Amino acid sequence: MAPPPPPPPPSHEAGRAYDLLGTEIAGYRLESEIGRGGMAVVYRARDLRLDRTVALKLLAPGLARNDTFRQRFTYESRVAAAIDHPHIVPVFEAGETDGVLYIAMRFVAGQDLRVLIDRRGPLPHTTAIRIAGQVASALDAAHDHDLVHRDVKPGNILVAAGTDSDHPEHVYLTDFGLTKKSLSLTGFTTVGQFVGTLDYVAPEQISGRPVDGRCDVYSLACVVHETLTGAPPFRRDDDMALLWAHQYDAPPPLSAERPGLPAELDGVLAKALAKSPQDRYASCLRFVAALRAAAAGTGPDTHRPTRVGAGPVSPAAVEPPPPPPRWALPVFSQRESPPS
Repeated sequence: MAPPPPPPPPSHEAGRAYDLLGTEIAGYRLESEIGRGGMAVVYRARDLRLDRTVALKLLAPGLARNDTFRQRFTYESRVAAAIDHPHIVPVFEAGETDGVLYIAMRFVAGQDLRVLIDRRGPLPHTTAIRIAGQVASALDAAHDHDLVHRDVKPGNILVAAGTDSDHPEHVYLTDFGLTKKSLSLTGFTTVGQFVGTLDYVAPEQISGRPVDGRCDVYSLACVVHETLTGAPPFRRDDDMALLWAHQYDAPPPLSAERPGLPAELDGVLAKALAKSPQDRYASCLRFVAALRAAAAGTGPDTHRPTRVGAGPVSPAAVEPPPPPPRWALPVFSQRESPPS
């Protein structure tokens, strides 16, 4: 009886941890899986040339088959690698091998903000603002290079140990090399579809309008809301209701969701979460500066968002948002009750 045929070689197409662990890709040996999403898997890997540990992201094989995406991926990866900033995860290399696109980055020992919130719950406002300041600095640096992140969320914010008691954590922002604009060129995203969570997406992204750095201001504000309350500003039963809320519903005041927070923070978050980009802060660092001032009781941002330079607007000229359909109404758990 003939012996059974040998097992097939590990399949990049499968992308499973037990298929690829121990294999070598582009000079990196995969050691363990550390993250997985709809379009990529991230591994802890060993750089065999320089004998160092890296984080190696392997993109979905279908992306490499799209010439337009490959070109844009190469361009955006180079831009991200060129940004030398202490709060942006350094990109060591990006390329393609055997039909697989990959990005090699610094391996950050620590946890992401998603895990931190899940384990600790809402953070002290001093900690939340300190983390937000480091993320804001990274985002504004990217905006200076004409790179908009478009996917700011707790899972893309890595929190490592800091240097001393005055700097108890060091924050890194990651995942610049795979933008929504790139994916839309491949057919992987279409109107009404997004990669990743919808909890932090700006209204102009939903409606397909042009985006700039102020869409990252909105997303960062959603993250800040979650670090302070334990949940993003909008919670709905399904994706359609959530998309509606981002476009039309007012965010809940922080002080109502977590009594004891400085009430002045409500106005700052309301401005950062304004539906129109023109009504938000012009940069992420200006948003964080307003947070710090409000927490200290010295900030002027205690008013509702206003449009600068638009001139006086009569009440009759303001078009109210449409009433939400039944499927877009807020959802309340058994422990919650609707406001009277």
